[in-house]
Amino acid sequence: MASDNLRIYETLPFEHPRLVVGFSGWMDGGDVSTGTIRVLGQKLGARRFAEILPEGFYIYSFPGAMELTALFRPHCRIQEGILRAFDMPENAFFGEPGSNVILFLGKEPNLAWQDYADCMFELCARLNVKSIYFIGSVSGLVPHTRDPHLFCSVSDAELKPVFERYGIRFSNYEGPASIVTYLTAEARSRDIEMVNLVATVPAYVQGNNPKCIDVVVRRLAGILQLDLHLDDLRTAADDFERKLSDVVSEEPELAESVVKLEQDYDNDIFNNEMSDLKHWLHRKGIRLD
Repeated sequence: MASDNLRIYETLPFEHPRLVVGFSGWMDGGDVSTGTIRVLGQKLGARRFAEILPEGFYIYSFPGAMELTALFRPHCRIQEGILRAFDMPENAFFGEPGSNVILFLGKEPNLAWQDYADCMFELCARLNVKSIYFIGSVSGLVPHTRDPHLFCSVSDAELKPVFERYGIRFSNYEGPASIVTYLTAEARSRDIEMVNLVATVPAYVQGNNPKCIDVVVRRLAGILQLDLHLDDLRTAADDFERKLSDVVSEEPELAESVVKLEQDYDNDIFNNEMSDLKHWLHRKGIRLD
């Protein structure tokens, strides 16, 4: 039952709050999903007030090589022979009533999606949440010198005109689904609006991407009408782009591909093959699928 895993430690005085969701894992390229939630939490002064307990939702022991099984194991830290930390997956809700926004930062569950979703929707019912926004990202053929585009999917077609006004493109996808897709389907049956905003981030840039996080935070702040001071994000984004451009310039094959990618991106050409860049990514062990 949802109530067995959902823990609400403090009742905050929200009034029709919006829920913004981020997950680590599949749709967190460039740490955009988790990074956006962390930035918003810091800027809003949000405090942790509830969580979904992890038991029953995750696989901890998986057969196979260490490189594969390590992806499923809890994280620990041992120093000088002493266990200092043992970290289980966390799924926590944060909030600041003045902003009328609830933030959720979690790890996509491996098991029991229905029970996990029930936990989230139970909190929505208790706090009268009627709108959920998921923030995510996927790798693609995007130049690091340009702002990433946002693609959108919604639980109800009536929401589309709202996001068309923001210049956000709508997703076309068929393939393996995530917990986000499951939540979207469930939201529709529970009379809750759900909007999924997904940024396409440069596939050749690994790890945290401050520029993409900056762009997504700004767009989301505008949509939610949040008055935030984000100059520090822009400074970090500009510094990141300069350093990355220096690195790219030292890889002539990559630099040539990026120039071509910039031209296509500026002309809204998204169906290019870019075989040279894909070949370079493949040699570096980076896949687009």
